[in-house]
Amino acid sequence: MLDDKALDLLFRSARTHNGFQDKPVSDAQLRALYDIMKWGPTSANSQPARIVFVRTPEGKEKLKPALSAGNTAKTMSAPVTAIVAYDTRFHEHLPKQFPHDQTASSWFSGPGKEQVAFTTAFRNGTLQGAYLMMAARSLGLDVGAMSGFDNAKVDAAFFPDGRFKSNFLCNLGYGDHSKLFNRSPRLSFEEACTLA
Repeated sequence: MLDDKALDLLFRSARTHNGFQDKPVSDAQLRALYDIMKWGPTSANSQPARIVFVRTPEGKEKLKPALSAGNTAKTMSAPVTAIVAYDTRFHEHLPKQFPHDQTASSWFSGPGKEQVAFTTAFRNGTLQGAYLMMAARSLGLDVGAMSGFDNAKVDAAFFPDGRFKSNFLCNLGYGDHSKLFNRSPRLSFEEACTLA
């Protein structure tokens, strides 16, 4: 069981950051982050998430036109912005990733299976995005996930062949605590949960 210090780092004291220090995040740190997040569970070990770590000035300029006004400054100043996307043809990898059932790819391909493929890719890619945030926090990085952007513009700029689709963005780096908002309240157990 994790101790209170670890739980605070991952959840209780962790915050969504809106500003970042001018301190780089290395490629080695991004590799370490992925090497942790990849172990999170996904349906049929599908692993549909695809991540683009946007970290160069050229990459940020490519991303900028897709950002909402409220997300532009913080994204442009973050050392890294992860585009968390999903592979619409993730099932092509299932013979390798789910080796004990070589028919698994047929669950998601073929006529009438488009919706189940989309739902599986989107749901499990979102889960992997959450694992990314927890992995980043576990390595001492701060995160700022965002939905305020134009998916079509991101997809056109970064995934022009249409196979991958953007889900959400997540800034990564070392947070500037002076730019944090006051912490918003959370629902209680009684408000959010039911025992059945």
